[in-house]
Amino acid sequence: MGGAKPTLALNGRMLISYPLAALSGALGTVAVVAKRDSKLPALAGVEVWTEPDEPRHPLTGIVHALRVAEGRPVMVCAVDLPLAGADLVRSLAFAERGAAPAVVACRDHRLQPTLACYAAAALDPLSAALKQPGRPLTEVVRALEPKLVEVPDRDQLLNINTPADLARAEAILDRRGRRQPNVKS
Repeated sequence: MGGAKPTLALNGRMLISYPLAALSGALGTVAVVAKRDSKLPALAGVEVWTEPDEPRHPLTGIVHALRVAEGRPVMVCAVDLPLAGADLVRSLAFAERGAAPAVVACRDHRLQPTLACYAAAALDPLSAALKQPGRPLTEVVRALEPKLVEVPDRDQLLNINTPADLARAEAILDRRGRRQPNVKS
């Protein structure tokens, strides 16, 4: 997309501000996992966990977060998922997972593994999968046999990868901003 994704402008805010707001609104404490060379804005009150430079795969950040979390579950929300709100994050983070090592957002059974809560039990199988860096993240996460949480609003899973995606997110946010609550006097 030409430039650092976290600092892209979306409705007058940096893209990174959306998942940070959702995560902090749902959980309170937030950390950002990023490569050393990632272009991040100043993040007041947010800890940055620097992941290994290699392999360059989304799984690297998830595995690193699980290691740093020292046995605590890790809620993941990618920087390019600006429409995933605090309620959705909360539903994933606090879902009853049973024996599943992860709770993953999905739409029509299509996983979004970068919007998920991973338990410590996911660390070993995800670490092993890092030895196969060409393997798609969705395939790796599906092999965990996670609990899937169906997301009814497909807009919440809009992933920003192109200028058209960014324009679509702008239009959705504009439309949401024009909605006024019904107030009776």
